Amino acid sequence: MSVTYSKKTMEHFLNPKNMGEIDNADGIGKVGNRVCGDIMYIYIKVGQKKIGNKTEEIIKDIRFKTLGCAAAIATSSMITELAKGKTFSEALKITRDNVKDALGDLPPVKLHCSNLAADGLHEAIYDYLSKSGKPVPKALEEHHEKIKRMSEHGH
Repeated sequence: MSVTYSKKTMEHFLNPKNMGEIDNADGIGKVGNRVCGDIMYIYIKVGQKKIGNKTEEIIKDIRFKTLGCAAAIATSSMITELAKGKTFSEALKITRDNVKDALGDLPPVKLHCSNLAADGLHEAIYDYLSKSGKPVPKALEEHHEKIKRMSEHGH
């Protein structure tokens, strides 16, 4: 089976942005897909940004390490580009479709990679909030539980 990737996907695969670990990361999201074997780590460093008259936490730095196919690496790279500098509420709105569209589409057989990237980002935010004792939005908590169940059962 041959798979054709967009020019943008190939760019992010061949020259990934924000690759590597963050020492002392504030949050780490680890996700994987047992079916294809892809494993993705998303690392975030949290900063502060004054928005109007209040200060919000933002993703100051974000990096990834991915063991997987071209699509898994490209989607990891793209999610870091989409999330950097965003507040948590903005970053949590990034979906697999945002990743796919930013890459100029993905072959249907590789769409699960864009899901992994979005899940990895959400898991990194969840990890940070839960470790630092901050409130975790209900939707994020439910999403985390779903990801945990899927990884335990191999779906």
